[in-house]
Amino acid sequence: MKTAISMDDGLLQEADETARLMGLSRSRLFALAVGDFLQRRRREQMLLRLNEVYAKGMEPEETPLLKGIKAKVRRAVKAGW
Repeated sequence: MKTAISMDDGLLQEADETARLMGLSRSRLFALAVGDFLQRRRREQMLLRLNEVYAKGMEPEETPLLKGIKAKVRRAVKAGW
């Protein structure tokens, strides 16, 4: 899909130079940049949601599970993976 955007001349020149050095079209560079930005944003949002969930602490029924996981990890480390 084609679209038009406005940006600072210096930023456009830098983008053009970077695209040229990378052997990409300007459109491909912009598509990669937007894709990367959106992926990082999704990860940040997921991290925020996870932090909200874990900020409350563990539920009492999760304690035995956590102990079992820690024990398995310790055994794996001692065994040299």
